[in-house]
Amino acid sequence: MHTRLISRRAGAFDSSGIRKVFDLAARLVDPINLSIGQPDFEMPAAARRAVHEAVDAGRNGYTPTQGIAPLRERLEARVRAELGQPQRALCVTSGSSGALNLALMALVDPGDEVIIFEPAFVMYRPLVEFLGGRCVALDTAPSFQVDVERVAAAITPATKAILLNTPANPTGAVAAAGTVRDLARLADARGVTIVSDELYRSYCYDAPFASPALHSENVVVIDGFSKSHAMTGWRVGWVHGPKPVVDACTMLQQYTFVCAPQVGQWAALAALDAPMDVPLAECRRKRDALMAALRGHYSFVQPGGAFYLYPEAPGGSGGAFAERAVAEERLLVVPGSVFGAADTHFRIAYTVSDTTLERGIAALTRLA
Repeated sequence: MHTRLISRRAGAFDSSGIRKVFDLAARLVDPINLSIGQPDFEMPAAARRAVHEAVDAGRNGYTPTQGIAPLRERLEARVRAELGQPQRALCVTSGSSGALNLALMALVDPGDEVIIFEPAFVMYRPLVEFLGGRCVALDTAPSFQVDVERVAAAITPATKAILLNTPANPTGAVAAAGTVRDLARLADARGVTIVSDELYRSYCYDAPFASPALHSENVVVIDGFSKSHAMTGWRVGWVHGPKPVVDACTMLQQYTFVCAPQVGQWAALAALDAPMDVPLAECRRKRDALMAALRGHYSFVQPGGAFYLYPEAPGGSGGAFAERAVAEERLLVVPGSVFGAADTHFRIAYTVSDTTLERGIAALTRLA
């Protein structure tokens, strides 16, 4: 065997902490799994029918790199109507993760700095560092809200981008409209690009969603169907923003993902017309039930969106608590160390059946 079989780039990273929890779940008998960040409702019936129709019609090959025209045109019309930016470009991607990959590849050179807000989605730091960039992490605890003055102080001549996620994974925090506006204005004034991860935008419970793209044509937006329409396995996302950036994303997709899966794109087109108010109301109901049950047992900030609760860990260590939860209750949660430097919290994903949620609440109450 060669002395150095894999690249230094690959060797510098470990498997994600969430993936390790998934692997652990596969080995447990009847676990209480509150670790998986995906909807528990079905993708829309119209989208499922569209899958069958697309397969039967032979729509199984490559598509144009930027996506099938009917889907792309519908998304472009919606984005331009919302933002009032007719020059904005859009590319359908292989999932929102693909969109994030492409956007960072288009923007970040070795040595560039990218500001992220911790706790942060597990992919942010590795993707930036794969490209030779450097993450500048701003800790948002205890409120989990973005402080624009701290962002301004963190910007240097090497800062290329700010990665904003609202509603946020893992905290469920929703950035206030004024904060988002001020951040967009700061980024424009300092020549920095905001990459706005808006995958959970449909999950806003206490206040309307606010995008920084409402205040700047320079914002690059990441979105997709995985969370909003329970289509995680179909890998259909999109990126929209300034034409030079999106053109670069389209070119880079030619050499990486090629295109989003065609059948998934036809399903996504049908999903756009499906009413999603009932499943989203169910997510809010589960959030409220979980908070009501755990209040008095755990300390947490009320999440305004997404489908996660991020409580403080009894004993102060999220990692130790997650291990105890598995050992004593077969309960799977994700320790906060997966999402950043701090190990003080743990993440609960509450998009599970009522039965599983009730089992989880009982186990968490005993562990408290």
